[in-house]
Amino acid sequence: MDIFLRTRGDFPILSQEIHGKPLIYFDNAASSQKPRSVVDTLVNYYETSHANVHRGVHELSNRATEAYEKARARAALFLHAERAEEIIFTRGTTEGINLVASTWGAANLKESDVVLLTEMEHHSNIVPWLMLKERLGIQLRYIPVDPEKGTLDLTDLGQLLEGVKLLSMVHVSNTLGTINPVKELCTAARERNIITLVDAAQSAGHMLLDVQEIGCDFLALSGHKMCGPTGIGVLYGRFALLETMPPYQGGGEMIETVDFDSVVYNVAPHKFEAGTPNIADAVGLAAAMDYLDDLGRGRIYEHDLMLAQYARERFGALEGVRILGPATERAGVLSFLFKDLHALDLVSFADRKGLALRAGHHCNQPLMKKLGTDATARASFYFYNTVNEVDQAVEIIEGVRRKLLG
Repeated sequence: MDIFLRTRGDFPILSQEIHGKPLIYFDNAASSQKPRSVVDTLVNYYETSHANVHRGVHELSNRATEAYEKARARAALFLHAERAEEIIFTRGTTEGINLVASTWGAANLKESDVVLLTEMEHHSNIVPWLMLKERLGIQLRYIPVDPEKGTLDLTDLGQLLEGVKLLSMVHVSNTLGTINPVKELCTAARERNIITLVDAAQSAGHMLLDVQEIGCDFLALSGHKMCGPTGIGVLYGRFALLETMPPYQGGGEMIETVDFDSVVYNVAPHKFEAGTPNIADAVGLAAAMDYLDDLGRGRIYEHDLMLAQYARERFGALEGVRILGPATERAGVLSFLFKDLHALDLVSFADRKGLALRAGHHCNQPLMKKLGTDATARASFYFYNTVNEVDQAVEIIEGVRRKLLG
């Protein structure tokens, strides 16, 4: 689309050369690039408005507090939350999931209680629950992945949901590109009074998200994957649940009053944001949300889908390649591998031609084991990527394959 081609000028980093070759940045699932408007917002904040937030009485503190709380309201609008108090700022999706596990999980789960995950979860949505298993003796159960289709096998969903206290699931797989039916899964869980958490790290900047329509109790996202700064993210939580949950960490800001032998905690969301928050990056994240909504998240989704399907067709024509994930209706993530060429070698040599891919297990070791490999190469796309870049990437990969395999 012409509108997206014009956006490339908003991203200075994309105009550079790597090893003397024009940069083709296909590592967006790991971290997206930042438009000038986000960078300018950060600079403006630090040059004109920085101070510590809340409880300040001087002008700079008032400005910083207003900007920070406006960012919270912006995130609520972005996710269509009912109220700004349902937005907790975190360092990213990983911390959001850990917060839920450490607060709601520790307060509501006991030995032998069941948490249901999927076999395509990122480590950030497995390890916190394994840690809770070590502490409390909870049980973990997994919705299986069909290795051929790259989708969840929901045949026995009713049975899998029996006795479950919490269902935590990824919206878009960072390896397979699968878009999971989170709304339907949340509906099935809600009918059984099961709490739900959605990992939206790979979907938040690529499609419209409406937490009320999805019907989830929690949803976590990372700013750096959606044109925002690193080190900032959002955890959405249904307010009635947040009110009942204990704090995540202790310190300043998360208290109402403190005495030598007692403490009264602050209200949500502040009781989950101990210490000085990441003010500047919250403001930068709000700017990223403005940028994405100006483009139109629906149009971004359509562009991602077009590019992913085109890339799957082009990459799939390469000799000896194996493409993972669904054939259609996929997000802009394409993992692939060659039988006699390790992903790390492929990606290393591709870098010399200016092509930025990702190689490894993508924090999906259990899934990789099920798929029968230890690593894949991964190309992941965003609205500033083009069909022409896909064609160039195919030429580069084919050249590397011929060079290394003969």
